[in-house]
Amino acid sequence: MKDFWEQYKGIIVGVIIAILIMCTRLYNVILWIILIVLGAFIGNYVQHNKNEVKDRIKKFIDKM
Repeated sequence: MKDFWEQYKGIIVGVIIAILIMCTRLYNVILWIILIVLGAFIGNYVQHNKNEVKDRIKKFIDKM
């Protein structure tokens, strides 16, 4: 039993945490936090690379 616990304790803890997140619907909060952080990174990138982003959008539109 001790060898089993030592080998798989990370998986067991991860499954318990996942079950708790699913039961409490905490995954919705986590998803929204990830989307907000992703939006912030995209906005920061666009702000600092305006000309490059404009060129990429123009190329994308021309391909369509």
